[in-house]
Amino acid sequence: MGKAAFELCTMTHVSVADAAILACLADPAEDSPQAQVFFKTGTDIDQVKAGPDTEILSAKSVGNGLILRLAHNGTPSVLVGGETCELPPISPDFERFSGLNVALAVRNGETAERTLDWLRYHVKHHKLQAAVIIDRAQPETDQSFVSQLREAVDEINGLKHVLVLRMDVPLGQAGLPPEPHPINAPDAPGKDRMEVPSASPWDAPLGELQLYELIRHRWLNTARAVAQLDISDLVGAINGPGTKGGNLFDMAVKSSSGVVTLVGQHCYPWRVRNGEAVSHGDHICVQFDAVKMRRRWVVAPTKTPAEVVWRLIRVVGVQPKEDEWVKFYRCMGLRHDASEWAIVPKTSLIEDADLVKLAKKRFNHKPLRTPEIAAPKVNPADNDVAIITCMKNEGPFILEWLAYHRAIGVKDVLVYTNDCNDGTDSFLDLLQEKGYVQHRENPFKGTNLKPQHAALQAGESEPVIQNADWVISMDVDEFINVKTGNGTLAALFEAVGDANLISCTWRLFGNSDVHEYADAPLMAQFTRCALEQTRKPHQAWGFKTLYRNIGLFKKLGVHRPKGLNPQLWSHINWVNGSGKPLPKDMYRNAWRSTVPTVGYDLVQLNHYAVRSAESFLVKRDRGRVNHVDRDQGMAYWFRMNNNTEEETSIQRMIPLMQAEMDRLLSDPEIAEAHAFSVDRHRAKIDALKATSNYAKFYEDLTSPRQERLARLHPHFGANVFLAGPEVIPDWVVERDLPEDFFFTVDKQDTAH
Repeated sequence: MGKAAFELCTMTHVSVADAAILACLADPAEDSPQAQVFFKTGTDIDQVKAGPDTEILSAKSVGNGLILRLAHNGTPSVLVGGETCELPPISPDFERFSGLNVALAVRNGETAERTLDWLRYHVKHHKLQAAVIIDRAQPETDQSFVSQLREAVDEINGLKHVLVLRMDVPLGQAGLPPEPHPINAPDAPGKDRMEVPSASPWDAPLGELQLYELIRHRWLNTARAVAQLDISDLVGAINGPGTKGGNLFDMAVKSSSGVVTLVGQHCYPWRVRNGEAVSHGDHICVQFDAVKMRRRWVVAPTKTPAEVVWRLIRVVGVQPKEDEWVKFYRCMGLRHDASEWAIVPKTSLIEDADLVKLAKKRFNHKPLRTPEIAAPKVNPADNDVAIITCMKNEGPFILEWLAYHRAIGVKDVLVYTNDCNDGTDSFLDLLQEKGYVQHRENPFKGTNLKPQHAALQAGESEPVIQNADWVISMDVDEFINVKTGNGTLAALFEAVGDANLISCTWRLFGNSDVHEYADAPLMAQFTRCALEQTRKPHQAWGFKTLYRNIGLFKKLGVHRPKGLNPQLWSHINWVNGSGKPLPKDMYRNAWRSTVPTVGYDLVQLNHYAVRSAESFLVKRDRGRVNHVDRDQGMAYWFRMNNNTEEETSIQRMIPLMQAEMDRLLSDPEIAEAHAFSVDRHRAKIDALKATSNYAKFYEDLTSPRQERLARLHPHFGANVFLAGPEVIPDWVVERDLPEDFFFTVDKQDTAH
């Protein structure tokens, strides 16, 4: 077979006023002289007029890049900003690619070695015959890429022509960081912490999308088929109906529209061997929960109407059939530099059998594989439950919470405390001595961790957590309200079958207009809460997750376990509070329910976040265990104090809770410790109310305005909850509002 021809073409732009013209191409298809002018982005049609002996026939914009079709008598010209520019048209050269299968690619830093791998693969497995590579490198730079390609392409049997196109102006989007930087990797975590290098349009993501039309009309209009694929893209085997063993170019030629959609999935290496550069063959993993796909195209130019437009993700003017598509993989490790930052969460990666096969058989590469993890074994009869929690000055509320959860079937409780001065520490030490809880000092000091996160980290090594069948992280103001069967966890487990994670969505309970603290059960005092369909504030649908402790996740989290072992993702059976499956895109990071996923039929988490107005004074003074830097002031009270409707489903469990609480209180030492905490809480309330600041705060909390607002939450938008109650006009509070009344404020009016 003949050797492949290699050509480097550097196109020179023309400047006129503030505009840059990339090319002017003659149109040989027309009887009278016509030309197309391709402007660099930034020029609007209103800035351009026809020059002498020239007429603007049409104008279109592709990616904000202006394209004019001109009729002319002599040399076409345009007038921009008062300057006239003659544009001798370049004659198209369709001959070199006529009748060939061509890849139209963008190169932004990929090495010559990887470019050659890409060419060899598609030549061998998809009958690629030629390539036009838009090389983003500056002219006269990166000469090794050109020389290596020039020397090697003629050794690829079946390859006929390679054209490397460079421009003398940068093609990237102004102001964006370099495309290889992980900040531009769509799935990269931690972008808010990345140090982003200064922008350079030479290597920023491609901004001149009109180039596809320019290249089409200069070289590719008579090609057999053209596939828009980058150096990082690999087309897998084609196994569709009637297409098995075929190639993407044949599919386009045989299609009725002349266009086939390319549907791309991101793929990643699991790891790369030390000292080795990443290759196509290292890419053996995909994200198990990926939902977005890249779209590109392959077109048979002579089968499509002349007026179609080649754009980045589709060919405009034709409609490919839904069943005519080809899958490709985008090798993200080639596209983005992951030397310092991850370009994808490892917890999302699973091996793809087709990619593993491709690496071994097509690239003769032995990639580093994902570690094997044995499938979890579960005995449905093993249902011991452990709670891990954090407390600070919660003494008066410990006993009810503990008695209730023991009554519904919780076996173990691990409590971390810090900086208590109301007897909480000594009370928990006593309960530990008597075998009811395990108490630990929170190790957060000196760790730069928030107290709750430090406690969860420490709790992972505790036998009580490691040996539990089910684990949940929750707070002392949260009560697992089982609404099925006899109200116990055993009834819940029976109702959800083989589920191994159960998300218990919050119902935000308000103070029910109870202002004064009383040593009485919360579940009896506070009976008003948010509606089930309460999307705002966003905390309303937060959940805590009860999960089987079988190794699906690596560590504890505030709302749900974290650090998914992706090899085991298919073993996850996660249900909401109605026992309905949650989608896989919630498995890694979700912490709140959504309209399609919320459910309260079997279980909910009663969240008594504010309790009485007097107790809230102490809560505010105490501070938070997680968001320690955020004040629990009026805005917090407003968000969390929900008194919209009556909800008493948990009260059927009061007799069981009270029986267990009475049993605990029958121990004189426990009774004394509880009484001591109650006295300290009462004394703290009195001391705070004696100060002018807290006296005024209490007056505001208990005002008729706040009582009214606590029943109006369904009428308010998200920004109102961010801003706080002071943005709500008095007339809203004072009127009887229709059911469909809605009030919100602009985002700039919010406090955060």
